Amino acid sequence: MSEAMSDKRAAVKYGWCEPEVVGELPHLRLLAVEVDVPDGGALLGPASNPVRERLASLSNRFNGAKAISIRREPVPAAHRVFFRQIGLDPDVVRTPIEEAIFMRMLDGAFLSTGMLADMLLVALVDTGVAVWALDADVVEGELGLRTSRPGEPLGRAESPVDRPADVGQVALDGGRLIVADATRALAVLYEQPASDVRPSRHTQRLALYALQVDGVSPLAVEEALWIVELMLNAQL
Repeated sequence: MSEAMSDKRAAVKYGWCEPEVVGELPHLRLLAVEVDVPDGGALLGPASNPVRERLASLSNRFNGAKAISIRREPVPAAHRVFFRQIGLDPDVVRTPIEEAIFMRMLDGAFLSTGMLADMLLVALVDTGVAVWALDADVVEGELGLRTSRPGEPLGRAESPVDRPADVGQVALDGGRLIVADATRALAVLYEQPASDVRPSRHTQRLALYALQVDGVSPLAVEEALWIVELMLNAQL
């Protein structure tokens, strides 16, 4: 990575973490960056040729043997351990990287599904660390980690016309690990954010976030965020 490109990188911020979560999971961290987006429509449109080519190149790196061995690599293995810590069986609920590799083997390639989705997939496959995206302008305050309150809604209570609310908005059970801002729950850990806080065609800033778990260095998480940021800067 050139020094000029490195200078353009946004500062990575560590999110806040509820004391209860710190006590139970002291190594869990949320890292985030904000990136300006000049064209939200392009962000959600078809991927550019360079992004498609990068995805195709990654597809060629994975054969059956690689897919089977991926869970033993340090970063995927750390996420498997963390899944068990939070009560998920990684052999039933796949970690993000294992789900991506499973779909690659099922489909015969990493399929392109859109500009932003492809960039997030590239970062995941390159590093083993999943990155999620929010519309930064609907985030109130800093992102962080906490447990949900019984009956708490997921996402915004009301939505702009261009960002319809979820049909039958999800009411969370108490005690679930969630990503939140200063006022509301935005996403259940390792799941997609609520539809009304995801990027839209009018998005002007993205909030990208990723999780650091025990056994994964912050540099690996920062690299995943920077991969998405650099691709955004190059393509939009």
